[in-house]
Amino acid sequence: MSLRLLRLYPAQFRRDFGDEIAEAYREATEGAGRLARVREGCDIVAHALRLRLRVGSAHRGGRLLAAVAPFALAAMGARAAFLLASTLNRAYVTGRPGVEGPIGHALVACDLLTLVGAVVALSGRYAFGVRSAFAGVAGTSAFLLAASLPGALEMPLEHAAYLLPPLLIAALPLLCPADLRPARRIGSTAGLVALLSWAPLSVVILALLDAGGIGMMPLWRFAVPVVAVLVLAGRPALSGVRTAGGFALAVAPFLVLGHFSGVVGEANAVPCLALLAATGLALRLWRRRSSGTAGHA
Repeated sequence: MSLRLLRLYPAQFRRDFGDEIAEAYREATEGAGRLARVREGCDIVAHALRLRLRVGSAHRGGRLLAAVAPFALAAMGARAAFLLASTLNRAYVTGRPGVEGPIGHALVACDLLTLVGAVVALSGRYAFGVRSAFAGVAGTSAFLLAASLPGALEMPLEHAAYLLPPLLIAALPLLCPADLRPARRIGSTAGLVALLSWAPLSVVILALLDAGGIGMMPLWRFAVPVVAVLVLAGRPALSGVRTAGGFALAVAPFLVLGHFSGVVGEANAVPCLALLAATGLALRLWRRRSSGTAGHA
């Protein structure tokens, strides 16, 4: 292993465990190809970064990241599904292709990669899914930036800001400590294939449903994927939200990505916040009732 990778770790940790990390890296990459070495190197960089930022599993920040990660993934998946459904919906209503040119098709491919990555990660294949989702979001930002060339350097800050929040939210699950990642929810390959077939099909159905009526309402088209991915995240994700602060951090990705997707704005921000507050209260009452029932049992 390159000594430069080991230097990423805090000095004390490097002295205590540097030899073990180097040996583990050697065993994992012995006889492996370049891709495997890059993947192991990325894992080491992520681990060192978590320790530097004090977001490892032994730190409160790490446990908080583990609680928020499923919701960040769900928000990314819902946003990608919304964008794909909007593109298909526009094509269906106008009778013209929803995207034009290489960059338009590349954006659709990135949204599809983000959706698939989020679904795979929430189903339990965490590492592969999270990296795929991040790659999709990063690709979307890169192609949007490319579309603005050659005037990218003169881009107003408020426009450039649209590229950064999705990247930050996509990075949160990458920092989740490995030993706190969600457990596998779908064990069989057949189940995963069925889920991956269902996700794009659901987007198509959502795009075509009542295209001249309720389907044209962006908030409705965003809310349905949100509910679907939260069902996929399931009770394990909800059980990680134990405080009001944790709930606020869990809903923040949905509000932020909803805003930057043009769904949550001044006209509906208050109803959205009221709905989220009611959901948080219901969750709190449900948890209290469940713990009370368990105590009597």
